Amino acid sequence: MGMLKKYYLLGFASYLLIPVVVLLGATIFNAINPEIAAGYPNYERNYRLLALAKTIALWTALLVNLALWFLTCFFLLKSKGLSYRWLPLVVLGPFGYIILTMLSDNAPAPNDLHRQFVHRLKLYLRIAYEMIFFAAVWVLAYQAVVLKSKLSIMYEAATTGTSVAQIINQRDASSGMWAFSEGLEVLYLVVLIYLLWPICFNVIARLPNLWKSSQEI
Repeated sequence: MGMLKKYYLLGFASYLLIPVVVLLGATIFNAINPEIAAGYPNYERNYRLLALAKTIALWTALLVNLALWFLTCFFLLKSKGLSYRWLPLVVLGPFGYIILTMLSDNAPAPNDLHRQFVHRLKLYLRIAYEMIFFAAVWVLAYQAVVLKSKLSIMYEAATTGTSVAQIINQRDASSGMWAFSEGLEVLYLVVLIYLLWPICFNVIARLPNLWKSSQEI
């Protein structure tokens, strides 16, 4: 764990909390039904209060997620020892985070093999590396969402008895909503892969030494 810096881990944890907050907020939002006020005294007042609670739940989840996204980028800058003047990049979403990952690390961890690898690259190799990695990440994220969509259709068909063709037709009828949802999933996975890559690189780079050590025991 010496290869991981505390602030980087905090940023990673902040990002992982985003889908948790989304699911929790959606659950609370769907659980509040203003129509249950019907049949009770003060229907109009109770309806407005329940509708207000529903709206507050939605906006609270949104604001908490914005704060978590800000913390993700803030802790990345903190882990690199960079100036906070780069923080406005958070408004660019995943693209802003990708730019932050490309900035120099002014406080590198001594055992961070990924940072050492990137630092040794010549400028033209660094540019090629970042471009290839950028394209690979987007392709991987997109394919992961496509696979998840196919698996969810198969699962829905198996549990409801509806044919795959019918489910696809139902989703095509609301294709805009599904496209938006899957687009958000792709964006989330892109940043997640960028967060995971330095960790995975360090783990993989250490495997030969770990194997050699295990053979000597």
